Amino acid sequence: MSSTPRPILFVSLPEAGLLNPMLVLVEELSRRGVTDLWFVADEKARAGVEAAQVGSPIQFSSLGDVTPEMSSVTWDDETYRRVTQRSRFKAHRAVIEQTHRPEQRVPKYRALEEAVEEAQPALMVIDCMCQFGHELAITKKIPFVLSDTFVPSYILTSAVPIGKSYTPANFPVPNSGLPLEMNVRQRLANRLFKWRTLSLAFSSMMKERNARDARVRAELGIDPSTYGQFTRVEFAELVLCYAIPEMDYPFEIPGMLHNVGAMIPPLPQAPGEELGRWLDERQSVVYAGFGTITRLTGEQVRSFVEVARRLEGQHDVLWKLPQDQQRWLPEDLPGNLRIESWVPSQLDVLAHTNVKVFFTHGGGNAYTEGIHFGTPMVMRPLWVDCYDQAVRGQDIGVSLTLDKPHAMDPDDVLDKLTRVLGDPSFRQRAEHLAELQRVAGGRTAAADLVLGLPALAVE
Repeated sequence: MSSTPRPILFVSLPEAGLLNPMLVLVEELSRRGVTDLWFVADEKARAGVEAAQVGSPIQFSSLGDVTPEMSSVTWDDETYRRVTQRSRFKAHRAVIEQTHRPEQRVPKYRALEEAVEEAQPALMVIDCMCQFGHELAITKKIPFVLSDTFVPSYILTSAVPIGKSYTPANFPVPNSGLPLEMNVRQRLANRLFKWRTLSLAFSSMMKERNARDARVRAELGIDPSTYGQFTRVEFAELVLCYAIPEMDYPFEIPGMLHNVGAMIPPLPQAPGEELGRWLDERQSVVYAGFGTITRLTGEQVRSFVEVARRLEGQHDVLWKLPQDQQRWLPEDLPGNLRIESWVPSQLDVLAHTNVKVFFTHGGGNAYTEGIHFGTPMVMRPLWVDCYDQAVRGQDIGVSLTLDKPHAMDPDDVLDKLTRVLGDPSFRQRAEHLAELQRVAGGRTAAADLVLGLPALAVE
């Protein structure tokens, strides 16, 4: 067998946390001169794909505009409130109710079908949350790689109390934010979380939606074998997980899942930026960035300004705060606080030696990237998987979690930040895991694994 390249087609949902690692991977393949690269995503991803063309070209195929009801970035305020409410199960249920809309994936499936027909890929690389992507790959019998931005157990743990699971029976269920070592109350909560998830299937709303889903599957000609909790994992040629086992609770990881660590492009991404010079001139910087989904209230914005004020004289604060949320800022900002609506490269910021702690929402990429750069964290989790990353980060000694994440209480935030800043064990542990991530190989290992698959070899 020779290693003559054959078409590789990427497909991703538009959320940055899912899309960005795949952009790093396709950029690495372009850098290596791999030909016949395709990328299929919503129109908003076009610029990112074009920027990834550092060597061989990447053909972009648009899935059209973002579907507002299906993208967390464009949900209305009421939906945002429901998916970030204090009850973790109710928030989990709200996400299911919001995203399980069978008809919404029909135009995306059809557009992807057209792109696949044109590209005739030998292999697809599919983000793990893109249902229509793995449905089409399985239906068309196209080998595929699953792109996984979560900790290993997230897509290998059953959400319900019956049937197969790759993790032990008492393992914390995804989105629960429960630790591995549970007290009696937590064990009960873990079981109840699974049973309540199972009961959703028997609600009148879900029965009606599942009936609609069956009609959609029939309309699209989707293979019945695509249905199942672990189908996307078990049909994949391999699963690329952008974490390492030491960032998760221990369990026996199946052979199809490969932990490669964070997907980091060559740095710096934005050389010569004025922000870099500002960081050079500081001795200790707290970097606050809560991803693209978080929407802070006026009270929360003012609370964090108060935190920065209390840190003045000891630490500077760099805060990535979206423009529409800056209207809540008071007029008298402390001198140690720098606010940016967007930073040219969050990776460049985290890589800077003067950034001493990362105050984050705890999303999959944030968790992985913080550890990659040996930067300890304080986490303010608000929904779904963020709770899981937060509890793991605290248990492995790289982070602390706010006691009152919804309130952004200044005393709570200041307590966690000063404890992480003052205790060198947090950084020591983060730097140890950073070295393990580097050994895992990141984008280089991921590209090697993809290019080594039989689907890309020809006689």
